Amino acid sequence: MTTAAVPDGRTVVRGLVALKLRLLRNGLRRSPGRTAVYVIGGVLGLALAAGLAFGMAMLNGRYAGSGNTGVMLLGVVTLGWAALPLFLFSSDESSDPTRLTMLPLRPGPLLRGSLLAALIGPGPLISLVLVTGAVLSGANGGASAATAVVAVPLALLCLVTLSRAVAAGNARMLSSRRGKDFAIFGGLAFALLVQAANVGSQSIFGRQHDKDLDLSPLKPIAAVLRWIPPISAADAPRSVGEGEYAVALLQLAAAAVLLVLLLRWWRASLQQLMVTADSSTLEVARGVQNTPGWRFLPQGRTGAVMQRHLRYAWREPRAKAALFTSVGMTLVICLLSVVQGWSSVYLLAMTGSFLGLQMLNLFGMDGSAFWMVAATLRTPADARDELRGRAYAVLSYAVPVALVLGLVLAAATGDWAGLPSAIGLALAVLGCGIALGSVFSVLAPYTMPADSNPMRNAAPGQGGLILLNQFGSMLGVAVLALPVGGYLLWALTSDGPTWPLLPLGPLYGALVATLGIRLAAAKLLDRVPEIMAKAIER
Repeated sequence: MTTAAVPDGRTVVRGLVALKLRLLRNGLRRSPGRTAVYVIGGVLGLALAAGLAFGMAMLNGRYAGSGNTGVMLLGVVTLGWAALPLFLFSSDESSDPTRLTMLPLRPGPLLRGSLLAALIGPGPLISLVLVTGAVLSGANGGASAATAVVAVPLALLCLVTLSRAVAAGNARMLSSRRGKDFAIFGGLAFALLVQAANVGSQSIFGRQHDKDLDLSPLKPIAAVLRWIPPISAADAPRSVGEGEYAVALLQLAAAAVLLVLLLRWWRASLQQLMVTADSSTLEVARGVQNTPGWRFLPQGRTGAVMQRHLRYAWREPRAKAALFTSVGMTLVICLLSVVQGWSSVYLLAMTGSFLGLQMLNLFGMDGSAFWMVAATLRTPADARDELRGRAYAVLSYAVPVALVLGLVLAAATGDWAGLPSAIGLALAVLGCGIALGSVFSVLAPYTMPADSNPMRNAAPGQGGLILLNQFGSMLGVAVLALPVGGYLLWALTSDGPTWPLLPLGPLYGALVATLGIRLAAAKLLDRVPEIMAKAIER
């Protein structure tokens, strides 16, 4: 019995670097559109980073506490490097070390090669520019420049190593279905944090109307952050410029210690991944258990379709990403409106619009599994039941979300009198969204790639269909909801009664949804071949 030859360390390092370059090149060669997006995105990112770096450099010497801006910027950059691997793990093949578990590689060369490969790409280059700008915001004198020669590479190495260590330490979890679910929830939480930071920055600097910029509000936060590595390394040149040599030495030492600890963690994670079998290969196949709690669903095909749609919405990453993105967008807008003082209970109509459009591209989401649906569509009644079941599934979670959010908005604004009409408007908009979603799903389906990235929602070359579905449906919902919205506008401007919208809104929405489903069902049987071609296209 022979064993596989273990390549030497230099060969492994060169191979991993060449592999990263090959992945970048092959990714750009997939399509001209992908290449254009990558190049334009990289150029814009570098331009933005260079602008920020130049702006912070211009602050130095002109405003007191200019170094605090660099500390705050490095805090955001560090948070991004630590968090983004958890959300975008499946979209970067080079960040998943489990792809190399079958190769005879030692942890040391694998670590060195992975680190050098991680330094290739627009992300590290943009971070290098930002770190340099953060250093320039507080540096002063030749001693600071000499310190920056050590501080900038040290901070960049800490950032890249932090990202890869987090990815390797959570590789098993992130490559599973639960990891993809975590990415969806984590992305929503990250968006909420970004909006919270935006609101906080506006509250700090939005009130300053004089020409002299006041950076003093940043001082308490920066005083803590400048001791946290790798931020401490970028702040060391400022400390040297102020004559605090011992403080600068401690800051550099803290970053160096963090780098060593991260490398040890990364190496241990790689070694464990290389010698530990995936738990999914050790489990015995289990029978599918019946899930209780579905007795409330309608009988026949409608109930079966409703159950299947709800299961997909909970288990399928792409469906779950679409659902929670819609809810998250509504929550973010409502939160901003409350914080900034322009909130209204009638923002509830956004919930009906966003969640009603969950009916868009129903069969494109099914992918190649649509052939099982197509094989059972024999009569117009089957087509109506198919669309009706999916509509009922959307209503089963859209209506409770709308009611709960309506109570929250009414409590936040104090407009309890407007809550009934707001609910009626939201349910009317929801029905219009379901109607248009059904029609567009039949007449304008598009392919959704079945890859590992749940945030990739369409195949290349279908931008026109996506725009038709997204913007056309939004405009159509606004047009269809004009009778209800027009009555509400008349009632609010002429002191008329708004309470009739509570019964009339749901009735109008149900009528429009029924007509839309019937119209789509009448076309579904004839459109099955075209839908099948789009569903299985890759």
